[in-house]
Amino acid sequence: MERNREIYKVTLVGGAVNVVLLLFKFVAGIVGHSAAMVADATHSLSDFVTDIIVLMFVRISGKPQDKSHDYGHGKYETLAMTLIGMALLIVAIGIVYSGVVKIMAWANGEQLEAPGYLALWAALVSVVLKEAVYHYSVVKARQLNSQAVEANAWHHRSDALSSIGTAAGIGGAIFLGQRWTVLDPVASVIVGVFIAKISVDLLRDGIGDLMEHSLPDAVEDEILRLAATVPGVTEPHELRTRRIGNHYAIELHILMDGDISLNEAHEKASEVEDLLRERYGEDTHIAVHVEPR
Repeated sequence: MERNREIYKVTLVGGAVNVVLLLFKFVAGIVGHSAAMVADATHSLSDFVTDIIVLMFVRISGKPQDKSHDYGHGKYETLAMTLIGMALLIVAIGIVYSGVVKIMAWANGEQLEAPGYLALWAALVSVVLKEAVYHYSVVKARQLNSQAVEANAWHHRSDALSSIGTAAGIGGAIFLGQRWTVLDPVASVIVGVFIAKISVDLLRDGIGDLMEHSLPDAVEDEILRLAATVPGVTEPHELRTRRIGNHYAIELHILMDGDISLNEAHEKASEVEDLLRERYGEDTHIAVHVEPR
């Protein structure tokens, strides 16, 4: 429960910043006639939505195992990360489409209105606040070993970086004159492409975990190496791994002397389990199958 409270706290801090920024950005984008700032405001709105997703799903993922969930509810946290990735991708597509339409209109001779200074200030304020929230969130995510919080941290970082692009486009459109007003929608397209890249990375990881992808090779090699360090245990094999939310699930076979007692074999298998839990956390699901050598 302490972990959940910390996740709620981190998410609420980010949510409060998002509410302030999305209101400020929408006003600045509309009043300042900036397509890039309206796109940035839409990104902040998606940030706020993902904060709500995290709050909902982390509460569910923190529930202990029950009759219908023998492995607990950790997958809900992975589902939250996947939904965040989907939300980001939708936002990215919308931003790119809107920017391309304006660029094509400019190419056909339409005059684009230059953005105002309010839009530029909104972008600069967003960069500072969102970068600060990113660093706070990513540190907490690693302390709490939370996929959803780390995904949300990258959502904050993507908003900060998109605001840098937005500021550059708005600044160029303001200071370089009427013929360069196209820089505003160009900046929005660049922002959209960057957001799409982040969303694809999140979706790849989230869907991979939901589809029971194995843990990275480096982790699996370490598991086999640790199991083999227990005296009397040889040739760990038939390793199967996956993630369950922020926990690992590990199943493996080990060989032991066929003449030892069942009690001693059980104790050795327990040593392997204790060693792996010490390395990967108390909530790690471990199943060790003993075979005679």
